Amino acid sequence: MAHWIVKTEPSTYSWSDLARDKRTRWDGVRNHQAKKNLAAMKKGDVVLVYHSGADKQVVGIARVVREAFPDPTAADAGWLAVDLEAVEAFATPVALADIKRHPALRDLALVRQGRLSVMPVSAREFRALLALGKRRR
Repeated sequence: MAHWIVKTEPSTYSWSDLARDKRTRWDGVRNHQAKKNLAAMKKGDVVLVYHSGADKQVVGIARVVREAFPDPTAADAGWLAVDLEAVEAFATPVALADIKRHPALRDLALVRQGRLSVMPVSAREFRALLALGKRRR
């Protein structure tokens, strides 16, 4: 099982929206590296949801429930989407400032490639983020 971070602007689609909807199509990604990451996602992979914009924090855990398929919102059939389901909110959202200070997270893609909207997370980084969010897995 792999781990990922997806970024969303909370004013567009927030963790609360995903928790309410229980499941959603993660679409609208228009970056080639992020597209490769969507293509690599497998059913059952765990996804951390990150609020970008003013929030800048990891807020919850989701799971891939449908692997990559053509994004129906794209004019070009080459773009991809996945379906995610909400798992649980973090007890304590993890701010980007705290992530940047944590030694185990200095190489996290979120820190190195801040503009990337879908990125992998190593098992070690995932455990560190869960601990910061007061969640054990």
